[in-house]
Amino acid sequence: MEDLFRSYWWLLFPLSWFVVGGFQSWLSYRANRDTLDLLKSYAASGREPPPELLARLNKRWNEETDEEIGRTPRRFRRRYREEHPAYRAVLFGVLGAGFSYAAFADLYGSGEAFTIVAFVMGALCLASLVSLLVGRGPRI
Repeated sequence: MEDLFRSYWWLLFPLSWFVVGGFQSWLSYRANRDTLDLLKSYAASGREPPPELLARLNKRWNEETDEEIGRTPRRFRRRYREEHPAYRAVLFGVLGAGFSYAAFADLYGSGEAFTIVAFVMGALCLASLVSLLVGRGPRI
């Protein structure tokens, strides 16, 4: 059993993302259900619900939490990365350099595997640089 966890420790990351995604979906469901219950109570009493309540059904709950805690909302963070292809070129370049070092040092006895990943990261870095130089985005 100990060897199972030693060999497959990396599975904790995708499994945790799966659990967190399910929890976020459950929280979103609960918030929408509570909003619909409130709308039903407005309809039962014959009153018009406030427009903020109707707009709440169209919003994703994580956008509200970003704005409430003073962080830049996700839609702006995503747009920054999409508009600056230099971000991807630097990211893949650093990852390629790290995996090249791991292949050179033969870390964990897996030099061949690290070599393959280093080549893939290098190819992605070059593709991002070509995209940057051709003009598919602002030049930095």
